[in-house]
Amino acid sequence: MEKKVRLEDVLKALKRYDVLEMEDSVIIGDIEIELTSHPSAFLHALQHVLKQHAKPMAEPSALMRGVEAEALIPAKFEVRGEKWLGEVEEVTLGATPSEGGTRAKTVTIGGEKSLPFYFDAPMKNPPVIAVDCFDMPIPLAKAVRVMYEDVMEDTGEWAKKNVEVFKADLVTIHLISTDPAIKDTPPREAAKTVEEVLQAVKVPIVIGGSGNPDKDPAVLEAAAEVAEGERCLIASANLNMDYERIAKAAMSHGHVVLSWTQLDINQQKTLNRYLLKLGVPRESIVIDPTTAALGYGLDYAFTNIERIRISALKGDTDLAFPISCGVTNAWGAREAWMKSSPIKEDSDWGPSALRGPLYEIITGLSLALAGGDMFMMMHPKAAMTVKKVTRMLAGTETEEEGEEERKIENWISWQPSGSS
Repeated sequence: MEKKVRLEDVLKALKRYDVLEMEDSVIIGDIEIELTSHPSAFLHALQHVLKQHAKPMAEPSALMRGVEAEALIPAKFEVRGEKWLGEVEEVTLGATPSEGGTRAKTVTIGGEKSLPFYFDAPMKNPPVIAVDCFDMPIPLAKAVRVMYEDVMEDTGEWAKKNVEVFKADLVTIHLISTDPAIKDTPPREAAKTVEEVLQAVKVPIVIGGSGNPDKDPAVLEAAAEVAEGERCLIASANLNMDYERIAKAAMSHGHVVLSWTQLDINQQKTLNRYLLKLGVPRESIVIDPTTAALGYGLDYAFTNIERIRISALKGDTDLAFPISCGVTNAWGAREAWMKSSPIKEDSDWGPSALRGPLYEIITGLSLALAGGDMFMMMHPKAAMTVKKVTRMLAGTETEEEGEEERKIENWISWQPSGSS
């Protein structure tokens, strides 16, 4: 807030508080001078004073000589010398016939002994991608909808396309029709959809409800029962619903529990402790600290996940679990799906068909650097990009034909063939 003060008012204030002199004090602000007579004489005197007190500027060449005379400090990349005390739990999703399930393969996440993509300890299990499908057609951003228009009426075909065409490591089935505000599908009917997905694909699956705290426990119980032995990830147990009921259903039927909290490291520790006290094995817990996506507070999610991972590596066993990230949340930002800005004066946002997937890609890659192990995604091209980049960073991506083999531990000094 601007406030004009006359110089005589300042002097009166100083006199009121018995200020006799002010040494090395600076009054910051704009000065307005009202001249009633002889303005030219005043300006001439002011110019004379400024010339006397102005400090001469050093010549640019002199400044540059000073910089060049000093040797630059050599840059050196060093990996942490001492070993971390902790280790992230290793969790396997899915079960093959020999393990009591029907999956063609399993997926293992976690097991880190270092920060993501560092060289002081091998990254045993690279990040994996789960691509979403739903038990009913839902409104989707156009960029996503065009990828699934041919399968949205058939949940099994939707799941199959995610695996066979888009190469998903896992499939997430969202039973959103069970929400009383949508279709209020009964738990037993929703469980049939889970059976359909299990028959359609042979990769591990993630089973999610509608998010309704009153309905989800019954829905997830029924889903866990029909998927017995398949070691699915049950999503999710959280403090806002009957997590005990969900955890017991997962344990009874041989599944893994997703421990979900909302951007609060202390709540995450608390819920994890509750699950362990209920008897959930450590190798059957995956945590989801919530993904606040690009445009919705990605910095909060990144910091929270990074703190959790560093705490685990320092020896905090309450947080030493693989981390799942709901990267699909990137589509909640209006900039990801709106055709253009609703603000007329705003700059051009560019084509939404590219903008939305980029929002999802940036969210996923950012959280991979923070410590994410599994990424639940929606746009198949975004999912494929995150998978390729993270596996390349982990040193597990298949090399192009004729390209020199690259090992993650040699990246610092690696040069392409023919370079000097």
